[in-house]
Amino acid sequence: MVNKNTSKTRRRPSKAELERKEAIQRMLISLGIAILLIFAAFKLGAAGITLYNLIRLLVGSLAYLTIFGILLYLFFFKWIRKQEGLLSGFFTIFAGLLLIFEAYLVWKYGLDKSVLKGTMAQVVTDLTGFRTTSFAGGGLIGVALYMPTAFLFSNIGTYFIGVILILVGSLLISPWSVYDVAECFSRGFAKWREGHERRKEERFVKQEEKARQKAEEEARLEQEETEKALLDLPPVDMETGEILTEEAVQELPTIPEEEWVEPEIILPQAGLEFPEQEDGSDDEDVQVDFSAKEALEYKLPSLQLFAPDKPKDQSKEKKIVRENIKILEETFASFGIKVTVERAEIGPSVTKYEVKPAVGVRVNRISNLADDLALALAAKDVRIEAPIPGKSLVGIEVPNSEIATVSFRELWEQSQTKAENLLEIPLGKAVNGTARAFDLSKMPHLLVAGSTGSGKSVAVNGIIASILMKARPDQVKFMMVDPKMVELSVYNDIPHLLIPVVTNPRKASKALQKVVDEMENRYELFSKVGVRNIAGFNAKVEEFNAQSEYKQLPLPLIVVIVDELADLMMVASKEVEDAIIRLGQKARAAGIHMILATQRPSVDVISGLIKANVPSRVAFAVSSGTDSRTILDENGAEKLLGRGDMLFKPIDENHPVRLQGSFISDDDVERIVNYIKAQADADYDESFDPGEVSENDGEFSDGESGGDPLFEEAKALVIETQKASASMIQRRLSVGFNRATRLMEELEMAGVIGPAEGTKPRKVLQQ
Repeated sequence: MVNKNTSKTRRRPSKAELERKEAIQRMLISLGIAILLIFAAFKLGAAGITLYNLIRLLVGSLAYLTIFGILLYLFFFKWIRKQEGLLSGFFTIFAGLLLIFEAYLVWKYGLDKSVLKGTMAQVVTDLTGFRTTSFAGGGLIGVALYMPTAFLFSNIGTYFIGVILILVGSLLISPWSVYDVAECFSRGFAKWREGHERRKEERFVKQEEKARQKAEEEARLEQEETEKALLDLPPVDMETGEILTEEAVQELPTIPEEEWVEPEIILPQAGLEFPEQEDGSDDEDVQVDFSAKEALEYKLPSLQLFAPDKPKDQSKEKKIVRENIKILEETFASFGIKVTVERAEIGPSVTKYEVKPAVGVRVNRISNLADDLALALAAKDVRIEAPIPGKSLVGIEVPNSEIATVSFRELWEQSQTKAENLLEIPLGKAVNGTARAFDLSKMPHLLVAGSTGSGKSVAVNGIIASILMKARPDQVKFMMVDPKMVELSVYNDIPHLLIPVVTNPRKASKALQKVVDEMENRYELFSKVGVRNIAGFNAKVEEFNAQSEYKQLPLPLIVVIVDELADLMMVASKEVEDAIIRLGQKARAAGIHMILATQRPSVDVISGLIKANVPSRVAFAVSSGTDSRTILDENGAEKLLGRGDMLFKPIDENHPVRLQGSFISDDDVERIVNYIKAQADADYDESFDPGEVSENDGEFSDGESGGDPLFEEAKALVIETQKASASMIQRRLSVGFNRATRLMEELEMAGVIGPAEGTKPRKVLQQ
C-alpha cells in the first residue's frame, strides 16, 4: 500500500477575527495598566510605592492627576477621541500646572543653578527609602519645560506662562471661543463702567444738594441777623430823618389794619374754555352728551349675555393627521423631493403641517405641488406657505374634515385683552389654536373684503360687539353706514351712535364729509391746546377737571364703519374716495378710525389710493387670485374655505396670518344691544347729521353739490328729441360717458324718463 501524505492547509483568519483579537489584546493590556495604576495610586506594598515614585519622577507632585487621567482615557478612549479639543486642552492645562509646580520647587529650595539635580534628589530620596512625603515639583517633564521658560522669562515670568497655558487649555475644552470670552469681558467692563459713571453722577448730585442746602442755611442765618439788626434800630421820622423818642412814637396816628383776603389763583387753562352759565341757570343742570353721572352708572355688558360654548371633539382629526403625514412624505418622494414632516398643528378649520425640505431642495418646487398634494390628500384645496416666517420650514395647510366653530364668547375669554385698550379687538383663532387680537388704534384703519357668505358681516358684528364690551358711550362713538339696510340697522338707538345708521348712499358721502370736518376741528383744538393727539388732549382735560369746578368731557374715539363700500363708490365715488383718503392720512391722531367692508374687491372699489391709506386688511374667501391680490397684494384668499376663514395682514407684518373668525349669532347681537339700550337712550349729535338729500343730489365732478349744471339742458334735449340715451347726451353735450350716465340717472329720478328695460330704449315720460 502506498501512503498518501495529505497536506492540510491552515485557513487564513478573516478581518473581523483579526480585529476582535486585537480588541481583546488592547483590553487585556488596558486592564493590566489599570491594575498597576491602582496599586500605585493606593501605594499597595513596595511595588505600589515604587511605581508611584517612578511616576513622581516623571510628573512630580501631579502623580495623582496623571493616574486619574490615564484611567479615564483607558475606559473612555472612544468618547474622548470624538470630543474635539479635549485632549489638546487637557495637555495644555497639564503643561501649565507642571511649570507652576516646578517654579515653586525652585523658589522653595533655591535650585536656580541645579534644577535637574535638585528635582531628582527629591524623588530619589523617597524612592530609596520607600517614602512619598517630599515635594517633587513638576518632575523631569516639569524640568524640561521650566528650564527654557525660566531662561527666557525668569522664575516669576514662568508663573504667568503657566497661568496663560491653563486659560488656553480651558478655552480649548470649553465650547466658548476667544471672541465669546472677549465679548463677555467687554460687556462686563461696560456694565461696570456704566455703574461707576452712575455712582459718580449720584455722588456729584448729592454734593450739589449738600452745597445748595448749606448755601440756603447760610442765607437764612444772614437774613435773620439782618432782620434782628433792623429791629434793634430806633424809629426815625421819614420826613426829617430825626430819631424819634418813645413819647413821639406813641403820639403817631394809628392806621387800622386791613382784613387779609386770600389772593385768587388763576390756573392756566391751556386753551380749554369754561362752560359759561347765563343768569338764572344756577338751578338748572347743564345738559351734556352722556353726563359724568351716567358714565359712572353705566355698566359694561357681561359675557353671560352670550350663548355658552359647545364642546368640540377633534379626535377624528388626530387620526387623519397621522395618515396625512405618511401620504405627504410619500407624495413628495414620488416627485423626487425628500422632506420630513416636523410637526402638525390642528386648528379650528385647517391643519398646518410643517415640512422641512432636505438640503438642496428649492422652495418653489414644493409650492408648485399644491394641486398634486390636494389630489393625494383628497382635500378641497391646499394652501402652501413657503417658507413659514421666522422658521426654516414650509407650511402646508390642509382643510379639516369638519370646521370647528369658534364662538365669540370662547374667543373673548381666551384673548384676555387689556381693559384700558378700548379698541383692542379679538379677531380670531390662529392655526395653532391661540387667540389673536389687534389694536385698531395702531392699525389705524381696517379693510375687510370677501365674497358673499364668506363671513365678512359676521366679522364686522364681532368687531362692533368687542368694542361695546369694553367702551362706554362717552369713550367711543360709532358712525355706521349700511347701504344694504339690513346688516347694521339692529344697532340703531344705542347711545354709542353719533347719528342713526346711514342707509342712503348719497347721505353717506355727506356723513363721511362731516367726519372729515370733525377731524379738522379736532386738529384746530389740538393746536390751541398745544397737544399732538387725542391722548394728549384727554390728559389735559383730566388735569383741568382735577383743578376746576367746571368739568369738561374728554373727546371720544370715533369708529366709522362702512358695511358695503361698493355701493358708495357707485353713487359718489369721487367724494367718498376723497373723504376716505383724507381720513386715512390724518385721522389717527384725532382718534378717528375706519373699518371698510366690501364684497366686491375690484380695483374700481378698492383703488390704489384707498389701499395706500388703509394698510391693515382682512381677506375672506374670494373667487379668484386677482381679487386676492387686490386685497392683500398676493395670492392666497382664493384658497380659503369660507365661514369665517380669513387671512389677516396687519400693518406691522409682511405676511398674512390665517385665522378662523369668531361666530356671533343674531340673538347674541340683539341681547347686547338691548342691554345697552336699557341703560341709556340714544343722544345723537346734530353736527354729524348729513341732512336730507333731494332727488337731484348726486356726484358731479364739474358742478355744484346740488345738481349738475347741464341737467336742464339734458332735460330739454330729451323732451325735444323724445329719445334718451347716454351716448346721445355724451355726443350732443360734449361730456364724458360717466357724466352722461349720471345725467341719465338724474333724469330718471326726476321722472323725465323711464327705467332701463334691457336693450330697449328708455321711454320719455314728459312731452
